[in-house]
Amino acid sequence: MTTIESMQTGVLCAKCAHSWADYYAALLRTNQGYVAPTQGTLLNYVQRVPLGVVAQITPFNHPLLIAIKKIAPALAAGNSVIVKPSEWAPITVLEFGKMAEEAGVPSGVLTILPGFGATTGKAIISDPRIRKVDVTAGTQTGRAMGSIVGSNLAAFTAELGGKAPIVVFDDADLVSAVNGAAFASFVASGQTCVSGTRLIVQESVYDTFMELFLAKVKSIRTRMGDPLNPQSTMGTVISPQSLARIEGMMSRTKGKLDGCDFSQGSFFPPTVVTELEITDELWVEEVFGPVVVVKKFSDEAEGVALANACKYGLGAGIWTSGLSRAHRVAAEIEAGLCWVNTHHRNDPSSPWGGMKESGIGRENGLEAFESYSQSKSTIVNVAPAEITRDVDDWFADDGEGKRYG
Repeated sequence: MTTIESMQTGVLCAKCAHSWADYYAALLRTNQGYVAPTQGTLLNYVQRVPLGVVAQITPFNHPLLIAIKKIAPALAAGNSVIVKPSEWAPITVLEFGKMAEEAGVPSGVLTILPGFGATTGKAIISDPRIRKVDVTAGTQTGRAMGSIVGSNLAAFTAELGGKAPIVVFDDADLVSAVNGAAFASFVASGQTCVSGTRLIVQESVYDTFMELFLAKVKSIRTRMGDPLNPQSTMGTVISPQSLARIEGMMSRTKGKLDGCDFSQGSFFPPTVVTELEITDELWVEEVFGPVVVVKKFSDEAEGVALANACKYGLGAGIWTSGLSRAHRVAAEIEAGLCWVNTHHRNDPSSPWGGMKESGIGRENGLEAFESYSQSKSTIVNVAPAEITRDVDDWFADDGEGKRYG
């Protein structure tokens, strides 16, 4: 499956999607309902019950991993699931559907329905029988889908765009910070929503950091190639259309480029842009490619302000050896995910989602499981019949007034 994944996306693949199936299988067996402390002679037990039929719209980056991240909690919660994979990368998700049927998932419980978003995707999410839609997409697409889903009063989870800041303080281990920033910026050819696209470096270590970082970028460039070659550092972007969009954004920036070569087809080399304003398109908008912008800052307050100077709030990274600073800055950064001295760590138990224009709701963990279900209260009168006859006769002839409560 990893070979197919690389062939259809052009990126190097090494993901362990089975962890999500294991996690939600265990959660299903251990999650419990509860008895509410209702007043009176009543037994009120609360259960989680399925929503019904749910729809999932998955992207081209990490197509199988992201699909399983959504499918696992939905099935565990008892729903039937329709998945519309990206038209750019549907093959591994289709193969997974076959594997699920062979493993015993009943026919019709998991349906993989490929097609274009504007036609197939829209038709699926517009159906009022769909009780939840879960999408990973750009913010504009998420907004358009949210209006359709909302009109049907269905639940909605959306993991949307990102523009993750990587804040490097002067007390960070710079070698580790450079390695971490390179991974954050260029893994999957920069095509992840939590890509570290804005490097914010404290001015006292800026020159040293940039010298090491540009050397790392050069090393990555010289080893770009076939994503099936284990020696390759980076593959292609998803399509010629994506390549043209990235090149268009690069042509409009007023920042200083590092002299990258754009003549390699769909291979877009890792690119660093400096000396730009925070109003520049490359700072403001998601590139979804291996392009990073760099700015320096003087003190902690300015570093946090630059990190938050963005409409997105999905992921962020902090590099520092100061324990107090790490917790303090993490609390101040407006992002749903904040890594300290690492990046892109993802576990099925850890909630994943954004603030601001990066989406609504969460993937992973108990939150995702519960978002695919709804609570149902069952209230049982356990009083003896003779008491019930007296207490619950609201219209008795004795003339005594009853009050509801």
